[in-house]
Amino acid sequence: MNGPNLGFLGQRQPEIYGTLGMDALPDLVARLLGENARRIRLTEFQSNSEGALIDRLEEAWKERVDGIVLNAGAYTHTSLALADCLAWIKIPCVEVHLSNVHARSSHLRHTSLVAKHCLGAIAGFGVMSYALAVQALWQHLSQQ
Repeated sequence: MNGPNLGFLGQRQPEIYGTLGMDALPDLVARLLGENARRIRLTEFQSNSEGALIDRLEEAWKERVDGIVLNAGAYTHTSLALADCLAWIKIPCVEVHLSNVHARSSHLRHTSLVAKHCLGAIAGFGVMSYALAVQALWQHLSQQ
């Protein structure tokens, strides 16, 4: 699940976010999870709208989705509404960032409002961050 300004991954500021787009994700997940990748259904969602992201999270709750990989973009650092939604839906979630947000110049990017409601965070590996998050989510769910 991707937040604002993440609809053009691989094209937008490749020096920060990398050159791979979301279309590379299934192959990356398959390489990491091997045969287990066949047991996972990946669904991608991106919106520049905070409300649409919340609507999709609530829909995931209704659908009884097993887990979420979330790159909320700038909303990571500013959206109490997203954090509140994650708090009540209680779906296991891994926070993702394409860049190493802690190495970025803006101190605002060092704070995550959603982190408290996530299993963990993976940052700095471009689109591979998503694949690593899927792997972490898979391992978490397999241990339950």
